[in-house]
Amino acid sequence: MEIFKLNNDVEIPVLGFGVFQIPQTETVQAVLNAIDVGYRHIDTAQSYMNESEVGIAISQAPLEREELFITTKVWISNYGYEKTYSSVIQSMEKLQLSYLDLVLLHQPFGDVFGSYRALADFQKEGKIRAIGVSNFNPERLADLVAFGKMPVQINQIEINPFHQRETDLDSAKTRGNVQLEAWAPFAEGRNGIFTNEALLKIGNKYKKTPAQIILRWIFERGIVSLAKSVKKERMAENIDIFDFELSDDDKTQIAQLETSSSQFFNHDAPTSVDYFAELVKERGI
Repeated sequence: MEIFKLNNDVEIPVLGFGVFQIPQTETVQAVLNAIDVGYRHIDTAQSYMNESEVGIAISQAPLEREELFITTKVWISNYGYEKTYSSVIQSMEKLQLSYLDLVLLHQPFGDVFGSYRALADFQKEGKIRAIGVSNFNPERLADLVAFGKMPVQINQIEINPFHQRETDLDSAKTRGNVQLEAWAPFAEGRNGIFTNEALLKIGNKYKKTPAQIILRWIFERGIVSLAKSVKKERMAENIDIFDFELSDDDKTQIAQLETSSSQFFNHDAPTSVDYFAELVKERGI
């Protein structure tokens, strides 16, 4: 597996296996299958409600702990220094781990600064190797870097051919070389991404699927990808992207797919704040 080096010299596998929306009853086997085909980077979150199942899979995997890169994310209801600190301990207990490779703040709302101080303290204690955020736009990231006075290693955001985030990539590089991670690299199949004519044409040239073309394109931009599947053959397919390179013409064709808008929702809109506030109230998460 190829790796990128973060701004604190921690190495991160460039392809991660995400467990968002995988049912608890399927998570253990899915993670074991992912590890079996070659994934070494597993991405979960408190709000996915399957940290315990990921922990079971890790405990059953025929690998040393140091061979795996494990990420979780702190949910909004656990924001604030004390709540975040306590919740990370709970996450480590669920995952059956004495340290985490990466912990992110899941959303850019609420007491971000208090929560991030807790992550920074865990990092100083050696219990978290890398820390960061998720769904932060360039302005929020700049705010945290400038006024938080704490290192930011990662920003995990939606990146796919329809929402390419070039401005975010350029900005992250200027904020201490923050590494971007792409969630929903396939836009969850929306907008006909797997039957897109341009992606199919490029794929035919290299005997690769549109999914493989997308993951290769993201990798060549220097971005970590997080792909999800419960099918083992698809997992193996998604990790098989290191035997070809895209041409400049290929990249030009993919660039033309840009819509400059999210395939899901706009985190910057006031209505998104209302949505997450109601989600926390209704679900208690």
